[in-house]
Amino acid sequence: MKQLSQQCCEVCRTGAPKVTPEEAVELLKQLPEWAVVEWDGVARLRRQYRFADFAAALAFTNRVGAMAEAQQHHPDITTRWGAVELSWWTHKIGGLHRNDFVCAARSDELFEHAD
Repeated sequence: MKQLSQQCCEVCRTGAPKVTPEEAVELLKQLPEWAVVEWDGVARLRRQYRFADFAAALAFTNRVGAMAEAQQHHPDITTRWGAVELSWWTHKIGGLHRNDFVCAARSDELFEHAD
């Protein structure tokens, strides 16, 4: 199977199956810095990235935004001096879909290749 970061998001429809807790455990093995958190009763993937300053954090935010737009799957992004926090989940199903893990892996790749 391809690494998560090499996969593409699939079109997700209302009622698409959520990732099971067992699947999430397996997928998280490829995303060691990420955690599944529950907020407002919805499971989400969350990670915080650290940067030297606001300009670097903002540049990363813009790269994630471009990737998200290309995948047609959009995270919550909080950008502040020296840090960016991402939360991925699938609004249409109110929880986690495989797409969320794919985009989290792609976000990690963007971070690894940051200037």
